[in-house]
Amino acid sequence: MSDLTKRTPACVESRQARHVMKPRHNMQKVFAMNTLKALTVAALAVTALAAPAAALEPLSQEKYINDRLIAARIADRVRRSCPTINARIFYAYGEARKLKRYAEQKGYSSKQIDEFLDDKQEKKRIYAVAEDYLTRNGAKKDNPESFCRIGRAEIQKKTIIGSLLVAK
Repeated sequence: MSDLTKRTPACVESRQARHVMKPRHNMQKVFAMNTLKALTVAALAVTALAAPAAALEPLSQEKYINDRLIAARIADRVRRSCPTINARIFYAYGEARKLKRYAEQKGYSSKQIDEFLDDKQEKKRIYAVAEDYLTRNGAKKDNPESFCRIGRAEIQKKTIIGSLLVAK
């Protein structure tokens, strides 16, 4: 073996020291990356919170929220008018909570949400859309079976409306 390839105790010791230091270096990289990620998330959160509430579209124009409120109203009308269909009350309650969380995550305040839900004009609009849907699908005021037929169809199609209902 030549002098250049010989392993001396100093060389081995130096390699071991580098090997021990390597995990510390990786830990520093991981810490730096995690810190960078945390700062990025914090910056995004601050930016989102700093955006004015006026930049949000009115709740009455938010399609996802309105579609689910209309579906809930249709399901409520069906269960009240049809003697063979009930509401899935606990499921509906959970869905209502999810919907509120969704609105809050989009940036709407609890006050804005409550004002929207308490607004009589908005209730009338939602009720009117629901009634129009029921009428177009064959519901007749004095015919409970017409509501039952709609309810069974919604349950069978596994729609949002159907998910809020259960046949007795």
